[in-house]
Amino acid sequence: MDRATDLYLTGDPAADALLASDPNALLIGMVLDQQVPMEKAFGGPAVIAERMGGRLDVRAIADADPDEFAALCSQRPAIHRFPASMAKRVQATCRVLADHYDGDAANVWADVADGGELLGRIAALPGFGAAKAPIFVALLGKQYGVQPPGWREAAGMYGEAGSHRSVADVVDQPSLDLVRAAKKAAKAAAKAGRPRRRASHLEPMLGWPTRGTTPGA
Repeated sequence: MDRATDLYLTGDPAADALLASDPNALLIGMVLDQQVPMEKAFGGPAVIAERMGGRLDVRAIADADPDEFAALCSQRPAIHRFPASMAKRVQATCRVLADHYDGDAANVWADVADGGELLGRIAALPGFGAAKAPIFVALLGKQYGVQPPGWREAAGMYGEAGSHRSVADVVDQPSLDLVRAAKKAAKAAAKAGRPRRRASHLEPMLGWPTRGTTPGA
C-alpha cells in the first residue's frame, strides 16, 4: 500500500497536506493527541511550523530554549489544552528524532523487520506507550503505507480491517462520526460496569481529575 496522498484528520486542507507529506508532522500530531479533539491535536504541527517561519524543523524544535518554545506553543490559539506540558513532550520527541533518527520520523519505521519491532520503537518514544503506540501503528498501516509483516497484530484491535475505533480509521466525516460514536458507546459501557463511587464533600476541594478525550478522536 502506498502512503495516502490525502488525509482527513484536521478539517484544514493545508494542515492535512502537511501531515500527509511530512512524517514528522504526523508523529508530532499523535504526540499531541490526548485530552483534546483529534482535529486540534493533528492541527498542532501546522501551527508550530507557521510560528517557526513556515517549516517544521525537528532539530530546531529540539534545540530551542524550552521556555521560548513553551511560549510559542502557548500563544493564542494554543496548540493544546495544556500547551506548556505538551511543549516539553514535543521537544523530547524531537530530541530523540534528531539524535537517533537523523531528524526524520520516517526512519523510525523505515527498516523494521516486523510489526512487533515497529510497535516497540514507537512505544519507546516520549509521549507514547502501551495505549497510544498501537493506534499509531494502525494509522501508519492503514493510511501511511507502513505495513511490515504482522503490523495488524501489533496494532491489536485498532488494526482490524473495517473497524472504526481510532484516528487510524478516519478518512472522511462519516467515518469520523462512526469512530466518535464507537468511543462514546465504549465509555458508556465502561461507566456502567464500574462500581458507583460514594460522593465526598472533599471532592471539590481536592480537585478530582476530569476525564479527557482518549487518543484517536
